[in-house]
Amino acid sequence: MKLVRYGNPGKEKPGLIDANGQLRDLSSVVKDIGPDQLGDAALAKIAKVKTDKLPLVKGKPRYGNPVTGTPKFIAIGLNYKKHAEESGMAIPAEPVVFNKAITSLAGPHDDFALPEDSVAGDWEVELAIIIGRTAQRIGQSDALSHVAGYCLANDVSERDWQAKRNGQWVKGKSFDGFGPIGPWLVTSDEIPDPQNIPLELAINGQ
Repeated sequence: MKLVRYGNPGKEKPGLIDANGQLRDLSSVVKDIGPDQLGDAALAKIAKVKTDKLPLVKGKPRYGNPVTGTPKFIAIGLNYKKHAEESGMAIPAEPVVFNKAITSLAGPHDDFALPEDSVAGDWEVELAIIIGRTAQRIGQSDALSHVAGYCLANDVSERDWQAKRNGQWVKGKSFDGFGPIGPWLVTSDEIPDPQNIPLELAINGQ
């Protein structure tokens, strides 16, 4: 399934994209798409809905962040060898983990502003992994069973603030709107192998 949240900021409704690429209103089935709707049972309930019976949404509404109520926004830095090399940084022995503020989350096409004295605005396309249930002390073999789905994400940064302004990375990565997500959440049943990403999560066909 491709789950979305559409509408004006703060007033988004739940929806899904049907097999023909049309937006359908899902608000008769769930109130929103957040932690309560991302567990196995809740997703199974949505999957049973006859999509063609859901109301079609007319026009071209704004797509918001496809998941609301996010409690944590955790990112992995230098997660590609080439990126570490082009940044002139050593390839880390363990993952570089940092936070982006929840207030940085935004819809995929929402505007955002760089700080007034910005000299090094930058961005990276990332794969966002949406955790659907509590995941603590789990083994690697069980990790993917906790994933509700995947989204495209844009990790916007102000590199000068990130690296040269006496602070952790979060300082240059957490301005409002610096975490556009979407347009949709593709549920994990559609992607059994996240190392082999399908066109549902493509950027410009790639």
